[in-house]
Amino acid sequence: MADYPTSFDKEALLKCARGELFGPGNAQLPAPPMLMMDRITDVSADGGAHGKGHITAEFDITPDLWFFDCHFPGNPIMPGCLGLDGLWQLTGFNLGWRGWQGRGYALGVGEVKLTGMVRPDRKMLTYKIDFTKAIQTRRLTMGVADGIVEADGEVIYMVKDMKVALSES
Repeated sequence: MADYPTSFDKEALLKCARGELFGPGNAQLPAPPMLMMDRITDVSADGGAHGKGHITAEFDITPDLWFFDCHFPGNPIMPGCLGLDGLWQLTGFNLGWRGWQGRGYALGVGEVKLTGMVRPDRKMLTYKIDFTKAIQTRRLTMGVADGIVEADGEVIYMVKDMKVALSES
């Protein structure tokens, strides 16, 4: 297990986006504007609902975010796929945080439920991810997790069996 902190500010997330946190060729967050969080408040390899690891992060919502202008003009809503991408981003981050090698990529998700919307008057999204499996073998490095996204404390997105892998190719 690598020796990284359990919380990360925006500058640390940008360092990860530049490939400087976990090293070249390893887990990397996207750069803004696709970086879907402002800080990671807690991460573990053995916490969470199943004792397999967890990660919690926050994203500050402001009316000037790029997606509100185009989705949809006159009826601004954050695309639900961006919330899902934020969950995938954080799942891959957790694998890199564990010290596991390889570049992250999403494999899929078993179930997605969208029960609310993110409009410009919201203030903060909170991502909560609980791993159900974290696998590292000679041939496979993968995390499987369930997650929720809350907008100002209200659960608006729920996912089950989200899968992210790391690959050294």
